Amino acid sequence: MADVSREEILHIAKLANLELKEEEVDTYLLHLQDILNFANIVNKAPTDGLDITIGANQKCNAFRKDEVKQETTREDLLQNAPEQERGMFKIPKVIQ
Repeated sequence: MADVSREEILHIAKLANLELKEEEVDTYLLHLQDILNFANIVNKAPTDGLDITIGANQKCNAFRKDEVKQETTREDLLQNAPEQERGMFKIPKVIQ
């Protein structure tokens, strides 16, 4: 793979609206070259004989039966309310 040039780094920085200091250009140059080298290694990985994988496993969605388990009364729900008014939770006013 061809090396990345300083001009390409500066062009990418301009496209990304980055203000690189002169001493940062060399650091970004090395990091981008490392990323591209790794991507090249991954692209060359042998994939012959491998099946196409869409998910990590072959399971599908497991749905539960839609059943009513237990009915909760309004009084049960309101017993933990710090304040209540007319059978409802009372909350602080948030809009003036």
